[in-house]
Amino acid sequence: MTTMTQKNTTSTKSDDIAPLFAKDYNVYINHTDAGGIVYHANHLVFFENCRRDWFTKLGLNGYFLQTDNGEIQHFVVSQADLQYKRAILLDEIINVRIDKVELKPASIIFYQSIHRNTADNGTTQRANAHLLSSTKIVIACVQNQVRPEPIPNGKSHADTPNTAMTTTPMRPIRVPKKLHDAIEQAINEQMNGQP
Repeated sequence: MTTMTQKNTTSTKSDDIAPLFAKDYNVYINHTDAGGIVYHANHLVFFENCRRDWFTKLGLNGYFLQTDNGEIQHFVVSQADLQYKRAILLDEIINVRIDKVELKPASIIFYQSIHRNTADNGTTQRANAHLLSSTKIVIACVQNQVRPEPIPNGKSHADTPNTAMTTTPMRPIRVPKKLHDAIEQAINEQMNGQP
């Protein structure tokens, strides 16, 4: 098992830890309920968007990787443990972070957080970032096992039972080397203070 973390992980305050990746997101009306508070499930959406944006920054094609023989490898959330601290409000700009990553043989564990940024003396610099929510999300690596079957002439998908979907459609696999190496390199660069 390889555990990859950023430096200063012994600190107890999340604001003192340099995140592995962070990005600001705008909170729009479609993220909120009737009271202008971000719906609880949308915290997961912001965490997902942050992971996707980090993968893009690493030069990876999001959640789908193709092997040399054309098989598709992708990722599914197998566990999500969220803690809600404060409400996220309409029209805020929030900072979503990847604080720590652990690489396991067939999964990746993300420790993430969402922060409210406050300005100091009317400037746009972040003087203080209040923790709004945090999560531990386990992403399992899987490979599709379902192969498309030809549809008989004159029939549609609705007329043809999908027997392939009644069996296991995917199997767990090891974290792909390309992904493992990209994450490991990003963590090493962060630990050495490189952008």
